[in-house]
Amino acid sequence: MADFNDPIFHDEDKAREHLEAIRWPHGPNCPHCGNVDQDTIAKVEGKKQSHRKGLYYCNECKGTFTVTVGSVMERSKVPLAKWVFAFHLFAASKKGMSAHQLHRMLGVTYKTAWFMAHRIREAMKEDVKSSGPLGGEGKIVEADETYIGKRETPRVSAQRKGRPYTKKGKSGGAQKRIVVGLVERGGKARMFHLNDATKATVREVLVRNADRNSTLYTDESRLYTETGTEYADHKTVKHSAKEYARREGDKVVHSNTIENVFSVFKRGMVGVYQHCGEAHLHRYLAEFDFRYNRRSALKVSDRERAEDAIRMAAGKRLMYAQSREARYA
Repeated sequence: MADFNDPIFHDEDKAREHLEAIRWPHGPNCPHCGNVDQDTIAKVEGKKQSHRKGLYYCNECKGTFTVTVGSVMERSKVPLAKWVFAFHLFAASKKGMSAHQLHRMLGVTYKTAWFMAHRIREAMKEDVKSSGPLGGEGKIVEADETYIGKRETPRVSAQRKGRPYTKKGKSGGAQKRIVVGLVERGGKARMFHLNDATKATVREVLVRNADRNSTLYTDESRLYTETGTEYADHKTVKHSAKEYARREGDKVVHSNTIENVFSVFKRGMVGVYQHCGEAHLHRYLAEFDFRYNRRSALKVSDRERAEDAIRMAAGKRLMYAQSREARYA
């Protein structure tokens, strides 16, 4: 449990020391040239204190920097204590933290809170290329897709002369945003926003993110039938026949784990965020992935989760114009 009387949430110097300890555990390193030699990096000090607090000088590239340079906090005018508090609130809130709630708790404007929230989500985004695929030999990966919200640009049907898809006069899932999710049993989850859910697009997500030596568990959707043959084994449950789990030897075949991941995501999107522009959906997915992959069941505390997010903020920048760009998997 967090102690909100901790000086890191109120005192600028303590907050700076906290950030430096997380980002630079072995001493400051220059974000401009990558120099880590402590003999050639000096803290700028003086009696007049005419410089920024926490300023360092690199003798290799002659550049100056603080702990926020080279991170999502760079060039921000928001006090560091408020940044530390915001990171903690996002890490500790299972179903998310709205920008309005953040603006009330931090005492900043709504616009500032909105931009801070997106930068924290950007920090939470994991590099799936370096972390490798989910699953592996002897492991189980569950896959499923879900539909949420309404598309901002309706899908149109070529067969219906450019009019939107309908079924019995209703658009159904055709006009909703598509999210495909993968989860390794007892491990990590990944969710992706797709523009279209087809065999080809879903296969692309699966083969890039799930080791083909894994056993794949899905529902009976035809999106997975062909791709499932590329994996060590592919088991399905028939939801249309009200089959949600069955035992096969010492294994239980189901896709309930990924359904639970979607459940938390949807409760957050409907109950906390209420509205999300389609251009931003990929960052919200990254936020929920981050918290699930460091859940309490894995013995990760709120403080450790917040420190992980601060650590992952390195090397990332999000400008205001970029925050409005759409992206699909």
